[in-house]
Amino acid sequence: MGKVPETSQKGLLGQFLSFFYGNFAVLLLGFIQTPMVTRLMSASEYGRTGLFESVVSIIYIFALLGLDQSFIRYYYEDKVDRQGLILTCLKSSLCLVTGILIFYFLFSEKINHLLFERSGADITALVVGYAIISVFERFLILEVRMERNGVLYSNINIAEKLLNILFILLFFKILGDDFRVVLYALVLSWGSTTVFMGIRHLSRTRPRDPAVQRINIPLKELLTYGLPFVLALLLEWMLGSMDRVSLRALSSYDELGIYSAAMKIMVILLTFKNSFVAFWAPVALKRYETDTLDGCKDFYRKVFDLALFAAVLGAVALIVFRKLVVLILGSSYRGAERMIPFLSLMPIFAILFEITNMGLKIRKKNIYLNVASAAAIFFNLLGNACLIPLMGGSGAALSTGVSYFVYFILGSIFSERVFRVGYRWGRTLFAALAMVTLGVIAYFFGSSLYGEICVVAFCLILVAIFLYLSWRQIKDMALFYIKKK
Repeated sequence: MGKVPETSQKGLLGQFLSFFYGNFAVLLLGFIQTPMVTRLMSASEYGRTGLFESVVSIIYIFALLGLDQSFIRYYYEDKVDRQGLILTCLKSSLCLVTGILIFYFLFSEKINHLLFERSGADITALVVGYAIISVFERFLILEVRMERNGVLYSNINIAEKLLNILFILLFFKILGDDFRVVLYALVLSWGSTTVFMGIRHLSRTRPRDPAVQRINIPLKELLTYGLPFVLALLLEWMLGSMDRVSLRALSSYDELGIYSAAMKIMVILLTFKNSFVAFWAPVALKRYETDTLDGCKDFYRKVFDLALFAAVLGAVALIVFRKLVVLILGSSYRGAERMIPFLSLMPIFAILFEITNMGLKIRKKNIYLNVASAAAIFFNLLGNACLIPLMGGSGAALSTGVSYFVYFILGSIFSERVFRVGYRWGRTLFAALAMVTLGVIAYFFGSSLYGEICVVAFCLILVAIFLYLSWRQIKDMALFYIKKK
C-alpha cells in the first residue's frame, strides 16, 4: 500500500456526483412514475407487482453464485484479464439460471397461482425474461461502475426510467388495471438498456495481445470467494422480502399495495444509497490498494461520519414532508404516511453498512455476513408475527427498520474484529434511537395538528444535534474543495 495521488483525492466528489446526478434524475422521474402507477392501478393489483420482484430476486441470487461480488473484488487485481473475468462470471451464471428457470417453468402454474392468484403463459414468460435479463444487466452495469464511468452509468439509469414510464402508459392502454402492466414495463425497459450495454461491451472487446501478460482468475477461486455471498444474499433477500410475504399471509393485498407504495417512496433515500454504493465499492477498494493503512482507515471514518449525517438529514426531510408525498399517490394510499418514519431506518443503516462491511470484503471474511443476516431475519419474523396483526403495514415497517439496524450492528462488529477502523458508534446508536422515537410519535400522534408540530420540532432538534456533531467534518470538506477551486 502506498500514497494516494492527490488528483484521486480531489476527484472523489466529482466521481460521486457523476453517479448521483443520474439517480437524482431517476428520483425526479419517480415522482412522475409512482403517483401515475398508484392512480392507474388499485392497491391490490399494485401489491402483486412487489411479489413479482421478490420471486425474480431469489432466482437472480442463486443464478449469480456470488460471482458479481467476485468480479468486484478481483477487478482491480494487478494484471488481471478483465475481459476474461467478466466472461467467466457471466457464462457460469447463465448456465445456472437456465437450470433454475427450467424448474420454474415445469411448476409455473402452481407457483404463479400461489403468489398472484393468477396464472398464464405471459406471466411465466415475464418471470423467465426478467431473470435472464437481470444476469446480463448485473455484470454489464458492474463493468460500467468499475470503470468509474459515472456519466454513462447515470445516463443508462435515466434512459431505463424514461422507457419504463412510456411502457407503463402503453400497456395500461392495452391491459387496464392489471399488475402485468408494471411487469411488461420492467422487462422491456430493463431489456432495452441491457441490450445497449451488451452492444457497447462487444464493440469495446479487443483481441488479446500475446505480448502483454494477463492473469486469468480460475473459476474455482472466483466461486470460493463468491459462494459465501449466496447465503448472505439469500438471507438479505429474506430480510428485504419477509415483510411483503408476511403481509400477504397475515393481511390483505390492499395493505400490501399500500406498503409497496410506501417502499416506493423510500426511493428518495434509496437514490442516495444506490448512488453511494455505485461510487463507494471501487473507491474504497482502490484506496485500500494504494493508500497507507492508517490513511485508509482515516478515510473510511470520515466518509462514515459524513454519510451518517447525510442519511439522517435525508430521512428527516422525508418524514417532515411525508404527508405531501403521500397526497400525490392518491386517497387509496393514505396509510403509507404512518409507515414512512419506520421504513426510513432501512436506507440509513443500509448506507452505513456499505462502509463498515469493507473490513469483511478486504479480509475475505464474508461468512460473517450470514450470521448477521440470520439474526436480523429472526428479529424480522418475530416482529412481523407480533406487530402486523396489531399495526398492519406499519408493524411490518417497524419490524423491517429494526431488523436492518440489527443487521448493521452485528455485521459491523464482525467487520471491526477482522479490520478495526474505529467508527463513532455512540452517535450511530443515538441516531437509531432517535429515528425509532420519531416513528412512534408520528404513528400515534401524527394525525393531529399538535402531533405533527411535535414531529417537526423533533426533526429540527435532531438535525441541529447532528449538524453540531458533524460540523468539523463538513467544514474540513468544504475548506478542501474551496482550496481546490
